[in-house]
Amino acid sequence: MIRDQSVSSASPSVPVIAADAVRVDGDAIVYRLYDVGYEISLDRVLELLATQAPERVRPVRGEAQALQIPNPPITVILGAEEVVLGGDRLTIEVSARIFDFGVVSLRAHVPAPLNTSWNGFVDFGERLDSAQAIPAMLDEHLRSLADRLSPCIERPAIARQTEDYIVYRVARLTDQQGVAILPSMLHDTLLTPLLLNDRRPLSIDAMRELLPHRFSYTSQDLAVLTWDNALIVDDSLVDTDVQFILEFANAQLLELRLYDATLDAELPRMYDRIEAMRPGARRRVLVSRRYAPLLAELQRTVADSTELVERVENALKVTDDVYLARIYGAALELFRGRTWRAGIDRKLAIIRETYAMLNDEQQSARSEALEIAIVLLIVVEILLALFRH
Repeated sequence: MIRDQSVSSASPSVPVIAADAVRVDGDAIVYRLYDVGYEISLDRVLELLATQAPERVRPVRGEAQALQIPNPPITVILGAEEVVLGGDRLTIEVSARIFDFGVVSLRAHVPAPLNTSWNGFVDFGERLDSAQAIPAMLDEHLRSLADRLSPCIERPAIARQTEDYIVYRVARLTDQQGVAILPSMLHDTLLTPLLLNDRRPLSIDAMRELLPHRFSYTSQDLAVLTWDNALIVDDSLVDTDVQFILEFANAQLLELRLYDATLDAELPRMYDRIEAMRPGARRRVLVSRRYAPLLAELQRTVADSTELVERVENALKVTDDVYLARIYGAALELFRGRTWRAGIDRKLAIIRETYAMLNDEQQSARSEALEIAIVLLIVVEILLALFRH
């Protein structure tokens, strides 16, 4: 069983290096994820976008065998855009990754200045984090792509909730003389201003608490995860498997947040409709017909929510405790996936209990109506018998 090799700035074996002594070649991927419908037919997407050479992507490392993805998402290049960032005009490549459970992830590949200092890379991150042009540009691409994909989407509708994430990638890490630096030398005091957007000198305990998720597979790579962003040190020039895992976890987070918010809004409406439909004592016999539409709607809400959440969680399964699986587990923990799921389960339990209560009341009203009908029939029979005599 392969375990991650965690590194810590508190370790005495890791030498401390100053920020101005580190030179970086890297870039960033800005992710913005959207829910565009209940479900997307990926086979139809492949046919629809055939001229843009879409491809199904899954992790390729050996340890990726621990991850099972029944329906891999589709990746497609959407083109290049020019954006001004900090006074510099940059050419940004825009791409999309499409998931079958209704999520589209728009990605902007933003190059950082070549051979910049670590402080320069942090400045690049600050400008990127505060840039409004890139999210606006991704919103425009989403609207255009959603229109094209509409024949492939079941119940198409763009949700208001979005999920934003930035992955900073470092392909080359050297000192001022061009000598390679091991990623383990990036201690927490260097990572804090980049990943937490906070240049203040934090305490060791604060850094340990805010940057607990560090992973290395070899001495040449490093992945550090936070709620809003991540740093990946890897000499690969293309998307890494760690990026794939983080993007997948963010897509799942978006769906959990969306359905939690949907159920939050549904519960007050449900209570209002019950109050409006609840009859007075003299109209109690009509309750079965009044509640029928509401019961059908509640049943549909529970079925849809349960099906989608199960589909989202089953989209990627972990079968063993290896490197990528540990990163995936850490991402779900960091994004509080279990907490979101528990909240959804509680709200679904309330709806099920309400459904059972209304159904029982409906059955009771039907029984009461049947009893009244029987009594009336008996009275009619008695009256008819009297009139015959």
